[in-house]
Amino acid sequence: MVQVMNTDPECAWLTSYVETALLRAVWYTTTVATVSWHCRQVILKYLVETAGRTEDIAFKLHDFGARGATTEEAAAVGGAAHLVNFQGSDTISAILAAHQYYGAGMAGFSIPAAEHSTITCWGPDGEVDAYANMLKQFSGPGKLVAVVSDSYNLWNAIDNLWGDELKDKVAASGGTLVIRPDSGDPINIVTETIERLMNNFGCQINDKGYRVLPDCVRVIQGDGVSLPIIEAILETMKQRKQSAENITFGMGGELLQKINRDTLKFAMKASAANVNGLWRDIFKDPVTDRGKRSKKGRLAVVESVQGDLKTIREQDLGRQENLLVPVFRNGRLLKDYSFDEIRARAAEA
Repeated sequence: MVQVMNTDPECAWLTSYVETALLRAVWYTTTVATVSWHCRQVILKYLVETAGRTEDIAFKLHDFGARGATTEEAAAVGGAAHLVNFQGSDTISAILAAHQYYGAGMAGFSIPAAEHSTITCWGPDGEVDAYANMLKQFSGPGKLVAVVSDSYNLWNAIDNLWGDELKDKVAASGGTLVIRPDSGDPINIVTETIERLMNNFGCQINDKGYRVLPDCVRVIQGDGVSLPIIEAILETMKQRKQSAENITFGMGGELLQKINRDTLKFAMKASAANVNGLWRDIFKDPVTDRGKRSKKGRLAVVESVQGDLKTIREQDLGRQENLLVPVFRNGRLLKDYSFDEIRARAAEA
């Protein structure tokens, strides 16, 4: 991924000196972006299979992770990494970071959304009034509003409050109500929520033969969401003939917090040293753990015929292009990538 070369023969130790700062700057954001990217591939797969359309992919995974991050700085850089793949985020510091450091315009967006206290402060007897107030304040033609609906009894909220007392208001709003179930087993809760909403609001069959809720209502799952859970939910929905169009996901701790340097096995090791004018290979190869064998020599990265990236010795380059690009040299930034460039690269991967 990156190669550090010393340019001052009096300070050979500098290459290892920057290890802590460099790894800390790279492993976390790259891991978040990678998890986010794989989520995107899974969601894309099911959108293609059950909807035949993918234009809404940018808003199919929302960043809910700010409160679980270790610091605001972590939320900023981790949230910005997620925004490489998606445009939905509640992490404001991430949007600011993408703007400040990568020249992004407005990198992320959100919608008005209820949280539990905005519902429970109305009391159990006022739950339907709390929902009606959300519609009054935030719904309208072309608008989206998300309302958490499990404060007391999710099934009562779906069948009797949203699906009966407020049904006409939802249908006539001209916008989209996004219902958020927020507790219980995610796989069963999501599919049952969609099923009950279809029973109350109806559905249509899309060109792929899967059922889709009317435009006035959708679902977002933001509790217990991880990459395996997203895939399990979408597969169960597929088996029940529910289109992936019906669902959006919100991801918190699994996106910004439940990862570490070993998740993608990040490491930085010396690979070559110039001793008395001659280059010498440096590597480790512990007999007790072959997985910790490190690369040796002066290295380059090339793209194979199959499109895979491969690390080779620099002297073996021949006519192949070395994909490693000088970015920083002697205190000067040589290449300043924009957020749009990074997004484009991720989309091509």
